[in-house]
Amino acid sequence: MQPETLIKVENLSKKFCKDLKTSLWYGVKDLASGLSGNRNERELRPKEFWAVKDISFELKRGECLGLIGHNGAGKSTLLKILNGLINPDAGKVTIKGRVGALIELGAGFNPILSGRENIYNNGAILGFTRKEIDSKVEEIIDFAEIREFIDMPVQNYSSGMKVRLGFAVAAQMEPDVLIVDEVLAVGDIGFRVKCFNRISELLNSCAVIFVSHSMPQIARIGTHVMHMKKGVVNYEGNDIAYGLSLYHKDYTIEETTVIGRDIIIKSFALLDKEGSEKATFSVSETICLKLDFVNNSDYKDYFISVVIMDANLNGVASLNSLNENTKMNKNSYSTEVRFDNVFTPGRYAVNIVFTENINSKKYKFGKTLSNYRSLTYFESIGGALVGTVPVQLNSKWVL
Repeated sequence: MQPETLIKVENLSKKFCKDLKTSLWYGVKDLASGLSGNRNERELRPKEFWAVKDISFELKRGECLGLIGHNGAGKSTLLKILNGLINPDAGKVTIKGRVGALIELGAGFNPILSGRENIYNNGAILGFTRKEIDSKVEEIIDFAEIREFIDMPVQNYSSGMKVRLGFAVAAQMEPDVLIVDEVLAVGDIGFRVKCFNRISELLNSCAVIFVSHSMPQIARIGTHVMHMKKGVVNYEGNDIAYGLSLYHKDYTIEETTVIGRDIIIKSFALLDKEGSEKATFSVSETICLKLDFVNNSDYKDYFISVVIMDANLNGVASLNSLNENTKMNKNSYSTEVRFDNVFTPGRYAVNIVFTENINSKKYKFGKTLSNYRSLTYFESIGGALVGTVPVQLNSKWVL
C-alpha cells in the first residue's frame, strides 16, 4: 500500500513588488482588474519579481523534504504559502490533515499571554479540543524544558525559550504535516538533538518540510531534497548529496585571512606526486603541500598544523609536524608535507597554523604565532558522495 500524499503543490507562483508605493498602486489596479477579469496574472509589471515561480512537488506521509538555497531563494515565501499565511498569485496547494509550523521566531504567540495560555491558543488553532490539549500540555512543557517560566508572559522569553515552546507545541501536537524553518538554529545543541530525534519519530506518522542552512542536518533527516535558486526549483529528488553540492556552489570562496604575523608564509603550492602544480585531485591521489615561510619572532620552538576544512567550514582532518618529531628552530624554511586524498567529491580549504611548542607537564601548546585561514583550496573528484560525510576510508569487503 502506497503512503498517503499529504502535500501536493501544483505550479505555485508568488510575486512581490520592490517598491511599497508602487505595490499599493498595483493593489488598487488589481481590485479593478479582478472585477473586469482582463489582467494576466502570469505577467510581471515594472518593479515586480517572482519570489517563487512554477513550484510543483508532492510529499507523502513518512517523507522529509530538506528545503535548501541561499537567502532570498524563495524558501520562506513557499513555507508561508503552505502554512496559509499568504496567498499565491497562481497555482494550487492541497494539504491533508493538521499542519504544525514553526516558521518565524515567536510567530503565532500572543506576547502578553503566558506560555501555558499560548499552548492552548496554538492547540485550538490546530483544531484540538480543550480536553485533548489538557492531555498533552504537561508533555509539551516537559519537552520545552521551561516549566519554571511557563506561566510568565511570552514577551519576556529569550529567543531560545520561544523556540523551545514553539517546537514543543508544533511537534507534540502530533500534526500530519510539520513545517520547520531555520529557527532551530537559535536553540542550544542539546535541544537541537532532541528536536531532530522528535522529527525522526514523527516521520512514522507525518510529512516534514525542514529548512536549514546546515547541510549535515539536512542530510541527517531528509529523505529527499529541494534546492531553490532565484525562486525556482534547481533540483528536487532523493539524491541528497547532489542537492547539497548545488547549495555549496552558490557561495564564493572565502578569502585568506591571517591572524598573527610572527611567521610569514612567502609562497605556497599544491603539487601532485610528480611535482606539477594543480588544484584538482582524484580520490587516493597524493597531495603535496609546499610552503616557504620566515620566522620573524623570537620563538624558536614551534610546530605547523595543517587543517582541512569542508564546505561547511568544519575541520574534517588535520596533520602536524609534531607527529614526525620535527623540531623547528631556524629563521626560514622551505618544507613539504604529503598526504593522501581521502575526501569525498567537493571543495576543501587548507588552513595553516603555527603554534609555540611548550611541551611542559602542565601545558603542551603555547601561543598561536600565525593562523592562515583558507590559505588555499583543492577540489576532490571521483569516488562516491553520500550525504555530507567528508572522508571515505579505504576498505576491503568480503561478500
